[in-house]
Amino acid sequence: MRLLFLVPYVPTPIYVRPYNLLRTLARRGHRITLLTLKSRPEEEAHLQELRDSGVETHAFPLARWRTLWNMTRALPGKGPIQANYCWHPKLLRKMETLLTPQNGYPPYDILHVEHLRGVQYAIHAQEQHPNLPIIWDSVDCISYLFRQAAGSSRSFFGQWVTRLELGRTLHLEKKLLHKFDRILVTSHNDKRAYEALVPENVSHTPIQVLPNGVSLDDFYPDENIKRSKSTVVVSGKMSYHANVTMVLNLVEDIMPLVWRERPEVHLQIVGKDPHPKIQALGNDPRIEVTGTVPHVRPYLQKAAIAAAPLAYGAGIQNKVLEAMACATPVICTSQAVSALAVEPGRHLLVADTPEAFAQAIVDLLKDEKRRALIGQAGHAYVERYHRWDSITAMLENIYQQAQVERIRHT
Repeated sequence: MRLLFLVPYVPTPIYVRPYNLLRTLARRGHRITLLTLKSRPEEEAHLQELRDSGVETHAFPLARWRTLWNMTRALPGKGPIQANYCWHPKLLRKMETLLTPQNGYPPYDILHVEHLRGVQYAIHAQEQHPNLPIIWDSVDCISYLFRQAAGSSRSFFGQWVTRLELGRTLHLEKKLLHKFDRILVTSHNDKRAYEALVPENVSHTPIQVLPNGVSLDDFYPDENIKRSKSTVVVSGKMSYHANVTMVLNLVEDIMPLVWRERPEVHLQIVGKDPHPKIQALGNDPRIEVTGTVPHVRPYLQKAAIAAAPLAYGAGIQNKVLEAMACATPVICTSQAVSALAVEPGRHLLVADTPEAFAQAIVDLLKDEKRRALIGQAGHAYVERYHRWDSITAMLENIYQQAQVERIRHT
């Protein structure tokens, strides 16, 4: 198939979903063009990786002044600020050029647009090219995420921005449920949250769950690496408000209970762009804040336990899947695995209070054999249910269904 992908940020191992979907679709023989926006010099290396895999790429610089201008323009309106954050006239013009029919034939079979930040481009394409099948990969239901964050975030920015954006996001998401050929989300929780926005018995765009996967070439157990007996690792993008809250919950509410019984336990906080509150935690000699690392895999492979005491969130938590893929035993809250078909106690451990979470860490650190069994079961679960090839095959079926339905209605 001929696929035009529009992703409002460069697909990288941090933005795992488009990065792996693009590479896997290209490997499976599809002709793919990527339109995206870049904001950091180091992103060029990831663009080259995509080119090397067979993806044609067109990336436009997104300057800070432009994002500020986009946000300022959006404030007086009713729409969410982040839906306008990545607007770029050059990207729009390039999309229009690429979608111009050639010899009377459409150049692409599908337009695939990711995230709320890219949806304005999808709306424009729908207006200008009404016969083009458009898939909007929402990833998460953002209003569902914001409702949780407004009451649970320990980040001032997280509380402020979600309260500002919640009503605006609800207003737009309700409209978007009557556009496009398909809407994709990563979990059934997000699908249910979208469906709740539509009155009963009112039709809407089909919403389909396309879960995230794990690249087992990038995340895997390594028997040559000796695991620590006293290191707990927590990973993720450390500027993201849900992760900031997660880490503060871990350090302030859970780890003091662990250290009371096991003072030798070392906590590693691994992830890019740590928030100042997280950076300050590194002043404690028992805590290491790594900041950006070349790859999170070695930290997962060496740790005794991976912790994810997530208080709120949407979609699938990649941090949990990546740790499981490395056969690292995971302890998390039920929120962190609400989108997974795991069996608590077998594939991982679930604890929802600081006391229960701390006790789970202490008990698991005492039992090396149980750590190994949970780690192995977690790895097997990921191998069975979260391979990118099987997820990409699901996406191919979604494309084909959208094409058939579009032909039937034209």
